[in-house]
Amino acid sequence: MNENRRPAVFIDRDGTINEEMGYINHLSRFILLDGVCEALRLLNKKNYLAIVVTNQSGVARGYFSIELFHRITEYMNGLLKKGDAYLDATLFCPHHPDAVIPAYKMQCDCRKPKTGLLREALARFDIDMDRSYVIGDRCIDMEFASGCGLPGIMVETGYGLGELEYVLPKSRYKPAMVARDLKAAVEWILSRQ
Repeated sequence: MNENRRPAVFIDRDGTINEEMGYINHLSRFILLDGVCEALRLLNKKNYLAIVVTNQSGVARGYFSIELFHRITEYMNGLLKKGDAYLDATLFCPHHPDAVIPAYKMQCDCRKPKTGLLREALARFDIDMDRSYVIGDRCIDMEFASGCGLPGIMVETGYGLGELEYVLPKSRYKPAMVARDLKAAVEWILSRQ
């Protein structure tokens, strides 16, 4: 076993880290959920990589620019820093097959549930996949987890409650655990160390 390898928690953004309100097309629409800083601090202290993996098709659809996405990421990181927490990376897919912005119109391998964002993370970090997890509020995140060979934890925030009631029963991708929110999911992960 390579002792330099670190476990990672791959975290969906909208609905898991911040309030779900459709496309975040202005800084004022980005609102951290309660307990997020505390959850990330726990991961930071236990030497887990905290990596956001997020589909941002609003770029491809022309709802907001890639520059705004990066400004929102900086804003998010600033809010987390004030809470003594940090993310190791924010990985995102700006593509969509029905895009109106030609540069982003494609069938890519980085749009969840495909696993291109995992491959990007593996190229950047020495990750212990045997101790890594995915956390998200949608069944697509559980499908992503399955494709990555990782346990998925579904949170009840964002679309979570609706997905649990209406989508999950028909999905073949089941979470290893359902958690109230990101903090509860992280506490469950750390309890399994």
